[in-house]
Amino acid sequence: MNAVTASVDAVSQAGASSASAADTDQVDFGTEPSRYRHWQLSVAGEIATLTLDIDEDAGIRPGYKLKLNSYDLGVDIELNDALNRIRYEHPGVKSVVLTSAKPRMFCSGANIYMLGLSSHAWKVNFCKFTNETRNGIEDSSRYSGLKFLAAVNGTCAGGGYEMALACDEILMVDDRSSTVSLPEVPLLGVLPGTGGLTRLVDKRRMRRDLADVFCTTAEGVKADRAKAWRLVDHTAKPAAFDAAIASHAARLAATSDRGVWQQPVALPPVAVTVGADSLEYEFVAVRIDRQMRTVEITLRGAPDAPPADPDAAVAQGAAFWPLACARQFEDAVLRLRSNEVEAGLWTFKTIGSSANMMAFDTFMHRHAGHGFIREVNGSWRRLLSRLDVSSRSMFTLIEAESCFAGVYAELVFAADRSYMLASPEPDEATSITLGQASFGMYPMASEQTRLDAHFSGAAPAVVSEEIIGLALDAAACEARELVTSAPDDLDYADEVRMAIEERVALSPDALTGMEASLRFSGPESMATRIFGRLSAWQNWIFNRPNAVGQSGALKLYGSGSRPDFDFKRV
Repeated sequence: MNAVTASVDAVSQAGASSASAADTDQVDFGTEPSRYRHWQLSVAGEIATLTLDIDEDAGIRPGYKLKLNSYDLGVDIELNDALNRIRYEHPGVKSVVLTSAKPRMFCSGANIYMLGLSSHAWKVNFCKFTNETRNGIEDSSRYSGLKFLAAVNGTCAGGGYEMALACDEILMVDDRSSTVSLPEVPLLGVLPGTGGLTRLVDKRRMRRDLADVFCTTAEGVKADRAKAWRLVDHTAKPAAFDAAIASHAARLAATSDRGVWQQPVALPPVAVTVGADSLEYEFVAVRIDRQMRTVEITLRGAPDAPPADPDAAVAQGAAFWPLACARQFEDAVLRLRSNEVEAGLWTFKTIGSSANMMAFDTFMHRHAGHGFIREVNGSWRRLLSRLDVSSRSMFTLIEAESCFAGVYAELVFAADRSYMLASPEPDEATSITLGQASFGMYPMASEQTRLDAHFSGAAPAVVSEEIIGLALDAAACEARELVTSAPDDLDYADEVRMAIEERVALSPDALTGMEASLRFSGPESMATRIFGRLSAWQNWIFNRPNAVGQSGALKLYGSGSRPDFDFKRV
């Protein structure tokens, strides 16, 4: 029995029942290092080390053990938190090493029995979150100068290898037994769920025929061949492995352009009041209507003008408004995606001062090169990308007292539709004010702006940086084609109500496919291909009997029985 096959123990039927029932439990995405059960974070000068040491009895759901450094959602919640702490609490770090504390075992990937016991929605949301975490590693490398080295000190399979693939470089121990592999196709009847196939050819430029061999071979590939096939960048014998880690991590740190700052910014827990049908934060209010299957998300604008300079922003720490708001908004998005799977339509509203929002837009653009401001902009970029790939319909409602200005204007273009009240009453006046946020500060995963995506790459001449700072009323927004509809005060409520009622009556499966297709226009990137293939192929495969039927590969994994495949190609 190989390491992948042995990665988890058999589970009882009682365990299976409890895990399925637990799918309905609420997921909390907040954690901090003293609560970690699976990761160890250490920092020495410019180099941070994240060591995977999974507690096999600490799965996020009952019914399985996390054998051989296999992971579940709880493991990735910790990893996401640790990455954010490196970004903010360790400003001097320039390179990060990902390795394992287990002898001869780096990571055997996603826990198979967890996948076999989970609902379809849980599996897909799990894959999406792990995708975002790995894409976040690449995002920090590209935009923040934080470089990553995977120090593969043992067997590295499935999602474990996908985690390594997200790093800038991979160093593998050459101990004549350790392998890298993506065994999902031959062993499980599914696909690698976190971008493995795409990164092989798009990122590592592996030959396609060799990639085909690799992805259909369960045993894996050892060090020499792994390097020859471009599966890893470096190899080292066991006696020289630690020295090689230090050398490559230092070299990567020397290539970093990370803008360091002196004072660490601590990340306290995100404060949230969880009600029966609500989430309440300082700057975010969420109302859930389960009967209508809708969610209303109201974002409060910046309460004050920005501080005098970046040093003053650092002094505010986690209370600095753009950082505080981004953390709260992200927490809400993650909770809603995992805990409210039937609430298929999100509506965005805002309330506050457009002047304050534009002042922050100018501040964040002017000081974008400062290390701390650079990281905060990164938090917004990754947050907005979470919205782009969320399998929810999104409508933006621009109403009286709203502040769709600066970064909040991005919600107009992130949404599938936008409705703007056109009222003759001065106290109900509405406007949208575009800032630098809409012209390249927060690019999508496709590397285009949401404004470009809104126009499918063909924006009219009247939509350019010349309108930055102009408060555009409903008529001006309609003339510039910035909103879907701008009904007057007599028709607005009815039009919005009918649009919502029509939307929630449609098939969520069809809507998810439609929205994913329409949101990303123009050229694709590696990230869009990863998410597109997750949404289409993996989502489809997770519903197919060859994978999840009673005689499917995922259900029978570890039982000793062979799966019963339907051999028709469809």
